Amino acid sequence: MSNLLYRLGRSAATRPWIAIGAWVVLALVVIASSAAFGRDLEESFEAPGLDSYQAAELLSEAQADEGGVTAHVVFEAPDATTQVAPVEAALAELPRVLGTTTSVSPNGDIALVRVQYPAVEQLAAADLDNLKEAAADLRAESSLTLETGGDLFFAFEEAPTGLGEVAGIVVAMIVLLIAFGSFVAMGLPIGMALFGLVIGITSMKLVTYLIDIPAWAPELAAMVGLGVGIDYALFLVTRHRENLAQGMPVPEAVGRALATAGQAVIFAGGTVVVAILGLLVAGIPFVTGGGVAISAMVLVMVLASVTLLPALLGLAGQRINGRRRRGVVGASRPNTRPSTGWYRWGAHVTRNATAYLVGGAVLMIALAAPVFALNLGFPDDGTKPESRTERRAYDLIADGFGPGANGPLVIAVDISQDRSAAAPLAEAVAADPGITSVSEPAIDAGAGVATLVAQPTTSPQDVATQETVTRLRSEVFPAILDGTASTAHVGGQTATFADLGDRVQERMPRFVAAVLVLSFLLLTVLFRSVLVPLKAVVLNLLSVGAAYGVLVMVFQWGWAANLIGVESTVPIVSFIPLFMFAILFGLSMDYEVFLLSRVREEYRRHGDNTRAVIGGIAGTGRTITAAALIMVAVFSGFVLGSDPVVKMMGVGLATAIFLDATVVRLVLVPATMKLLGDANWWLPGWLDRLLPELDAEPAEEPVGVAAGSPPLAS
Repeated sequence: MSNLLYRLGRSAATRPWIAIGAWVVLALVVIASSAAFGRDLEESFEAPGLDSYQAAELLSEAQADEGGVTAHVVFEAPDATTQVAPVEAALAELPRVLGTTTSVSPNGDIALVRVQYPAVEQLAAADLDNLKEAAADLRAESSLTLETGGDLFFAFEEAPTGLGEVAGIVVAMIVLLIAFGSFVAMGLPIGMALFGLVIGITSMKLVTYLIDIPAWAPELAAMVGLGVGIDYALFLVTRHRENLAQGMPVPEAVGRALATAGQAVIFAGGTVVVAILGLLVAGIPFVTGGGVAISAMVLVMVLASVTLLPALLGLAGQRINGRRRRGVVGASRPNTRPSTGWYRWGAHVTRNATAYLVGGAVLMIALAAPVFALNLGFPDDGTKPESRTERRAYDLIADGFGPGANGPLVIAVDISQDRSAAAPLAEAVAADPGITSVSEPAIDAGAGVATLVAQPTTSPQDVATQETVTRLRSEVFPAILDGTASTAHVGGQTATFADLGDRVQERMPRFVAAVLVLSFLLLTVLFRSVLVPLKAVVLNLLSVGAAYGVLVMVFQWGWAANLIGVESTVPIVSFIPLFMFAILFGLSMDYEVFLLSRVREEYRRHGDNTRAVIGGIAGTGRTITAAALIMVAVFSGFVLGSDPVVKMMGVGLATAIFLDATVVRLVLVPATMKLLGDANWWLPGWLDRLLPELDAEPAEEPVGVAAGSPPLAS
């Protein structure tokens, strides 16, 4: 592989416009194809096999209104009843509205109009815009205290974006400028990442021909893609500048950078893709689709790093070093200077390896301990800032009708064989202590489906609501329906997200095991070692566990939550642990691969494990730190948004990357490798014979190698 990458890098640097032209053509084809043939992304959070999914299927067969999307329009007035008629009339005229139902609070000062829409697949963001305009007109005409919310907002309301991404890019530019001291060197990683981002995001409408992609996936893919794209370019540019400083011509420097750091990029990116594709094991369609979208983005960034970036480096020539450093041989060889701060840090950690190993492990375990209190659920509108109309609508509904009115349970009953079951079931549900009221059964005789709408006594995110759903399914329904041909299923958004949380908890062990095994095998092939991959897996688990623990402390316990704009405690979104594990495990492997590739290169040169560990830290410490700062900046930018779900992902990813690049990569890894000694590179003979041969980091060539020197041995 080293030979192939060397030739690829040298060729791209020698004839840069061919590679650049190919990428421009690819971008134009993808953009044009997406605009002409791309399919819409999915809004659904359904998972086949869940009880709530079966309820949705029954409601769909019956074409029941309750199976579609609802919006809430709630207003407060001294005599709300007199204001209902004009509000209903205005809302009923909106496109695609199936009908409205109105309730007035017992004291008569709050009215709730539920606006019923068809299934989300038949709607668009324009329907939400129409509702907002109608609400604004009603406020202006009647001076009502009127607020809106509901499922329609959840499906189509997009939290303000742009500020976080821009802030992350600005910080990344500053970090790169400080690290490289050159505007050209700073601009190439940013430009390459943005170019790859455009292709990756645009291509998702085409990927939908292979698998459904959820509508929120592009934002998450952009978060990950931007971070890995800049990071991969950073590592390649760093090695390229080191080669230039040794006196290599530009094409040679590019070729050898790609043969060394480029191979690490491929394996690091491959590990990220493997980890994220592990989401296939979860068996949740929208989670699988999101994983495919993120993997596709990472793949684009890897391809751009090993083809487009070498062409840009060749085009930049010696300008990559800036005016003051241009043409100065030996101007930057931080990994060979024993006086550097990173060299001293590596020597210090290896001299006190036991103390650093114990201290670092205790810190990471302490941060991970709260994971045992992890509560999976889904934040409702009550967790949004009071500046949002959804939050104000939520509060008005809770004040007028009780907290459970914000998350009604939709019960679908199959009465195709026995129509007498609906009425007694409604009575039994109403008698449950967790239910406030139940609607009269709406019966579709043709479809053989009866629909009940039950209001819980507790809010949608309350654990007691989940217990009510469980009790209805396990006790109430069997008591009435056992011995009959009828079945009942609890659906609606509240039940759906409760079911997703249960599915995640059920599938998480299988998913984690699959990712760990695949990552271990990949690293074993790369480093020809058993203990190095095993150590990497264990330490990366610590990073992910610590990130989970911080999420619990901030979002469930409310520690420092006000600093990031979270106004109340919220459960951890059910699917976030899956995505966080896949993304974080993959990204943390990036730093592991880059660090250990340099350590292995040093070890192969002189065979001294301690010197190799110190040399690896000295050669990569500054670059890994800069890369981590960029990742943390990109992920932290998403904390600036108002959506608690996006905040959750941003906090978790930023925390884990920070801990991984500092405590794990610069403390625990060198400490453990020092204590393990030469055993780090032990591989049983039988396993060595089974594994394919790869040359991950070829031995370093002499300084001043000529432009026409032979390619690296593979």
